[in-house]
Amino acid sequence: MLQVALDLMHLRRAEEIAREAVEGGADWIEAGTPLLKSEGAETLRVLRKAFPGHVIVADMKTMDVGGFEVEIAAKAGADVITIMGMADDGTIAEAVATAKRYGAKIMVDMMSVDALEKRCQEAQALGASYICVHMGIDEQMHGHGAPLERIKRAAGACGLPIAAAGGLTTETVVAAMQAGASILIVGGAIIKAKDVRSATQSVRKAIDSGVAIPSTDARKFSAATLREAFSKVSAPNVADAQHKKGVMLGLSLRNGHGVKMCGPALTVQTAKGDWAKPVEATERANPGDVIVIDAGEGELACWGELAGFSAKVRGVAGVVIDGAVRDLDGIIDMQLPLFSRHVTPHAGEPKGYGGIGLEITVGGQLVHTGDWIIGDESGIVVVPQEQAVEVANRAVDVMERENRIREEIKKGRPLSSVLELERWEQVR
Repeated sequence: MLQVALDLMHLRRAEEIAREAVEGGADWIEAGTPLLKSEGAETLRVLRKAFPGHVIVADMKTMDVGGFEVEIAAKAGADVITIMGMADDGTIAEAVATAKRYGAKIMVDMMSVDALEKRCQEAQALGASYICVHMGIDEQMHGHGAPLERIKRAAGACGLPIAAAGGLTTETVVAAMQAGASILIVGGAIIKAKDVRSATQSVRKAIDSGVAIPSTDARKFSAATLREAFSKVSAPNVADAQHKKGVMLGLSLRNGHGVKMCGPALTVQTAKGDWAKPVEATERANPGDVIVIDAGEGELACWGELAGFSAKVRGVAGVVIDGAVRDLDGIIDMQLPLFSRHVTPHAGEPKGYGGIGLEITVGGQLVHTGDWIIGDESGIVVVPQEQAVEVANRAVDVMERENRIREEIKKGRPLSSVLELERWEQVR
């Protein structure tokens, strides 16, 4: 079975996406937890009426009062309701008993359950109909792949059908099936797609054929693929992913339209107008690095065309200067991405103050060698290296969700309508 997870905020959008997913071959329709919390049990009533021939799953993630919450969901039209595996046995038992009264079934979600095999067996004994092996979205953002090993363990521990959820795509659904899953829960790879129908058809094809289909959509990135991830997104995407943290202020792109820069920082500290350490840094930089210079906001140039040419030959990805640059025409011609606070014809002297690889402050942000720097026409964002994998994945998620919204705008609905802005203004 292919289950589409509608992890969205707006019911109207969710229903439209569900309709396209059903046309593409989805079997089960899941009212995701965010959608249920946003729109309430009315979500289930709408989906039940819209898709009378399909199984409706209410991802309640219930931890307590299992009977009561199952009654709410079942009366509203849910066929399957999820209860957390970490819940008390009494909660699961009450959920199962109530579900039987209304002709519904219980799926026990094993997210964050340590004693997986034991809890699967206990859930089966308590009367659950399904086990869900689930890697949560926030966990996926750390670069973890589909939970294949946990699927195998769950499948070997009990006789219940296994549902698998957590970053499944056309590349991973087959492996999840081979590991023992018979219900494939796909969220982002479908609901964030530009063409939901086509994306669902691709997942359906992979499931039916048993052959994985390569895809770059909704994939999760690791430390080894950070450059690829950050190359896909914009500085605003990264700023959103970091909740507006890390944005450098007062520096401007000097190269014109279409310039994009990303790479790990090589930091340089120097005195105003002292260009010795910045030039020396071109020898220390690795291909793909971004040289980030703290020049004390000075108005004497510590960087020029020859330094830029040296950096370009070295394969440097870009230069950020909290100070001044000169010879801008030559730097523009060589297409080396460069941001600076000032432009001036005046050069300083190579005195050799400062150092390379030190902690610096540029544009009001602390920068360490190895931190990731992402820059484009909107500005520059620094990402601490220890948070880079999570931020990269969250930035890609921001981009993918925006791409989906853009497709909905193309259908004739303005942004304010798509996001239901007036309805969702904060209540004060």
